[in-house]
Amino acid sequence: MKQFRNIWFLMVKDLKIFATDRTALIFSILFPFFFIFLFNSVMKGLNAEDQRLVVNLVTRESAGGISTQLISAMETKDVSTLKPGEPVIVWLKDYDQAKQDVDNNKLQGSGFIAFPADFTEAVTMGYGTQLDVVCKPENTSTVATLDGFAQSIASEMGTGHVINEAVIGLLIEKDLSAPGSVGDLSQAIRTQFYVQSTAAPQSALVSFNIRSYGAVQAMNPSSFTIPGYLVMFVFFTAAFAAVNLVRERQNHTLERLLSSSATKTEILGGVYGSTVAKGLIQIIIFWTVGIFGFKMNLGISPAAVIIISILMTLIASAFGVMLATFVKTERAASSIGVLTSLILAPLGGCWWPLFITPQWMQTLAKFTPHGWATTAFNKLLIFGGDFNSVVPNMLVLVGFGVVFGLIATLRFKTEAE
Repeated sequence: MKQFRNIWFLMVKDLKIFATDRTALIFSILFPFFFIFLFNSVMKGLNAEDQRLVVNLVTRESAGGISTQLISAMETKDVSTLKPGEPVIVWLKDYDQAKQDVDNNKLQGSGFIAFPADFTEAVTMGYGTQLDVVCKPENTSTVATLDGFAQSIASEMGTGHVINEAVIGLLIEKDLSAPGSVGDLSQAIRTQFYVQSTAAPQSALVSFNIRSYGAVQAMNPSSFTIPGYLVMFVFFTAAFAAVNLVRERQNHTLERLLSSSATKTEILGGVYGSTVAKGLIQIIIFWTVGIFGFKMNLGISPAAVIIISILMTLIASAFGVMLATFVKTERAASSIGVLTSLILAPLGGCWWPLFITPQWMQTLAKFTPHGWATTAFNKLLIFGGDFNSVVPNMLVLVGFGVVFGLIATLRFKTEAE
């Protein structure tokens, strides 16, 4: 009981010093939000929402052909009536102008589907035709989109032709009493189908279903800036705790504590506990501002976000105490604290998402706790991962914490060298 009381008193002592140090408060709490505001402003709008798909159609037939009726039926008359994910169908009246616009990169959608001049005759007589996809070859996504749309139209028209031919065949077979009139009957039926197909349709000749798997919205830049700077500045604050620890060791404050009722274990526990408390204050402020100030969404597993944040606080605190055991002077502690923080932060994905960095950088990030933490936050806040998706990251972070803690415990000294 006495041991925990001493640890508590030492924690409170360090926290009081921290609370009265304006520079430490500004650097640990206010300074990070300067970067967050800056980068959110810079990246706002760069990740805009997906634009609605535009499909351009043009026909080389004269007015009254099947293709003109088909395009008229599919053409989007009012964009405001479209369902989420439904494409805009645009009827381009001039083939040559449309082709020129594609060449000059002036056409919205960057390409179009062209119906040939003999489309109606080919469809009604059944000798076949083809749709042309006009697009620059380097626009691979547009080529794939238009090609798929053209295939859907061809499939629909092909199905209709098969049905027509089947009906014609059945009618001809029934007219066995007048064999000489079969050819005339076949031609008359085809003519009737032609008349019906060129009449104004009551509904779209080609229908399609839109399956929506969730509206794609612009990503909130705070989803990676706030977690990244949280990891960075929690480590920064812990690194500067090492400076305070070295200072107290140099001015013999730790030795005086030993001469009183405190033990070495209690001193180590008090230093570690106060550093953890500072980190917890930071993450509470970070997430509160992120949720209410930047409208952040903690994803489908907020518990995982909280656990990762707490783990980072525990690891950073152990890291800070460990740093203090490797240096002898206050200046050296300050220098190594800044150096390690500035190296590990960008390498570990605190300044930018790791998934946009080169492969070599992603590999190096695996040797840092920052990399595992920011990757876990990206999974949860950007890619919609669940709790299970970040369990490996949690286990690795626990491993980092154990290693840092063991080194700090084994090397911790109260006397100055």
